[in-house]
Amino acid sequence: MAPLLTLDALLFNMIGGQLKRFAKARKDLLVAVNEIVRHMFDEIDYVLEGKNAERFAILYSQGSGGEGRTSIKVPKVYWTYTRKSILALEWIDGIKLTDAERISKANLNRKKMIDEGLYCSLRQLLEDGFFHADPHPGNLVATEDGSLAYFDFGMMGDIPRHYRVGLIQMLVHYVNRDPLGLANDFHSLGFVPEGTDLHAVATALSVAFGDGRRQSNDFQGVMNHLYDVMYDFNFSLPPDYALVIRALGSLEGTAKALDPDFKVIESAYPFVIGRLLADPSPDMRKILRELLIRDDGSIRWNRLERLIAAISQQSSEESSKKPGDENTASSSDWRSFDMHSVVSATEDLFHFILSRKGWRVRVFLIQDIVKASDAFLQETTFPGIFEEEGNTGELNPERSRMIRRLINGVQSFRQAISLAPNAWTAMLIRVALKPESQRFILDVFLALVNYSHDKVPETCWICMSKYLNYLDRQWR
Repeated sequence: MAPLLTLDALLFNMIGGQLKRFAKARKDLLVAVNEIVRHMFDEIDYVLEGKNAERFAILYSQGSGGEGRTSIKVPKVYWTYTRKSILALEWIDGIKLTDAERISKANLNRKKMIDEGLYCSLRQLLEDGFFHADPHPGNLVATEDGSLAYFDFGMMGDIPRHYRVGLIQMLVHYVNRDPLGLANDFHSLGFVPEGTDLHAVATALSVAFGDGRRQSNDFQGVMNHLYDVMYDFNFSLPPDYALVIRALGSLEGTAKALDPDFKVIESAYPFVIGRLLADPSPDMRKILRELLIRDDGSIRWNRLERLIAAISQQSSEESSKKPGDENTASSSDWRSFDMHSVVSATEDLFHFILSRKGWRVRVFLIQDIVKASDAFLQETTFPGIFEEEGNTGELNPERSRMIRRLINGVQSFRQAISLAPNAWTAMLIRVALKPESQRFILDVFLALVNYSHDKVPETCWICMSKYLNYLDRQWR
């Protein structure tokens, strides 16, 4: 039976807490109060809350825990006894997430519970759009089998796809430290009034971000970055996003009860990348390109390198699994990438690079390929790849690092291909047969010949001599 809250308690808990959030950024308080009051009356309509609970259960508690077991539990609604002022629910025994002693005694896996809760929340906010707006520790308990049980479905949100895509785009622009991109996001989502100077917003965001070395990966840290900017430019959050901010703040606070070092932004990033790779819609593909390619056309090699390494790591983990391994259907499987989606996204990226719109990317690619070939041709660096790690590149550490990164990148890519060799082979053949690909390969070849024709003979002889010396040392 759900407890009946008095109107005073509702006003105190909801309006008091929410106005404190909204006032700091000088958002549209009238809109905020209207949204809060609307949900306040939803809270005391227990028929509506029961319907919310059933919809939530259908969406998020269907066998997500592996082997047919649900890892997210929602109490059953007994409609025979439920009225507008009475809600009859199934009794679920559980442990408060703030009760560290009981969780330890029950030998519950905290990391697994955080993974399950985060996955459920990300699905709510980024996939289905129907979300629990108040997942604080009082509305979540851990059951004896390690599942999470949700309660209190009076305050729910329903965020449209446009806003869900906007959330992903804002996260990517934040991670990329792209203040103008963020300013445009705020405008397209209706956060800033019409006529606002977006370049001024971008400048203020740049100041708020500082030099980028102290980039925050927790939600509260991100909001602290944005509060002053929101105040100065009179931001007005739409009601849906007001609830999203509440939900993200509550989620992070709940997870920190289990792990004080938990950070929403950092933990959600693999899920967001997976969504970008899996969703072939034009807007998601555009966000993926923005993640990997700068506005001027240059490639974010560090970002691409980490993505390939993550896919390669998945390959290593899957190959090391044994039949019947209990981790085969673990709660962290959602962090894995669907390899066919990765292949499809890669092919789309190739198509963009080879298209008319991708001409600047091709220019930077050719320049980067020439730089890489130059690093290999340098007689003081190339032989170093045969030396001990500590001696490599003593004279040219920058070129030495580039060579190591190239070698590691190729190895990681080969491991990634091993997850779906047929799909990768078919895709690469399709791309290679395109006339645009053949023209680009010819451009690369001509650029390499033009740059290195006078260096290759001398460098080859020197490298061969040093390599023979290297072999001689190995045989002694």
